[in-house]
Amino acid sequence: MRGFTLLELLIALAIVGALLAILLGGLHVGLTAWHQGEDRAEAHAHLRNLSELLARSIAAAFPYRQSDREGGEAQLQFQGEEERLSFVTFAPPFPLAPSMAFTAVTFAQRAGGRPGLAISEKALPNFDPLEEAEPILVDSAVTAVSFRYLAPDGDWEDRWDGQAEQGLPQAVQVRLTVRLGGRTESLPSLTISIPARTP
Repeated sequence: MRGFTLLELLIALAIVGALLAILLGGLHVGLTAWHQGEDRAEAHAHLRNLSELLARSIAAAFPYRQSDREGGEAQLQFQGEEERLSFVTFAPPFPLAPSMAFTAVTFAQRAGGRPGLAISEKALPNFDPLEEAEPILVDSAVTAVSFRYLAPDGDWEDRWDGQAEQGLPQAVQVRLTVRLGGRTESLPSLTISIPARTP
């Protein structure tokens, strides 16, 4: 009877060990790629939801006019700056309870230069609809936000005062810079048309 020598067994075990190491290494690489793909898909789904939230609220902007506490002339409630947008909408990002016809909404870069998009809401009627309200959401994935406003003559402006312009801009362009998976990315501009509405 002839059996395997010790040398043959050692060679066979070394080959099996090498094959197992290759198999486990490939499995590890595959699992890592799968997790990274899931993380990236989750981050992009989050950004898609944020973009839809911004688009829905801004597209539903309304030329709401309101007097101040002293009862002076009714002012159009739309204030747009480069890093802040305050307006009245009938489609708020997070509907208030009880349901209100109009809600004042502010999208702004977080105060103090800290990263994050702060979203604030106030129910109307309210004497100071565009004044600071506590943020109901701060999205810390957003590291920078900027807004531009399309004037009737076709020029993009960095600021828009609804009262001075006597109306809403034709569109708002939103640029977001976000931190995804340790990388900072500037997303393509999101241009949101605002339909002409009369108060």
